[in-house]
Amino acid sequence: MEPDAARQKIHDLIVIGDNRLKQGVSHEKVRQSYEQALALATEHGLDATIRPLVEVRLADLERLAGESPPPEPPGT
Repeated sequence: MEPDAARQKIHDLIVIGDNRLKQGVSHEKVRQSYEQALALATEHGLDATIRPLVEVRLADLERLAGESPPPEPPGT
């Protein structure tokens, strides 16, 4: 995979993880997206720039996992 394609795929995986989190998808699926992005970054030598971004998201995910789920929106 070319460097530009790898960067785009990493970006897409992080956005997918963010969107999954916002949509209430299981934390395991969210974690999968972030970990795939990190693995791809490591594979392509982009670990130094991507790891901090992904680690913040994974830490937030852990924090959220310890909290009770958000209340259901009215009318659902």
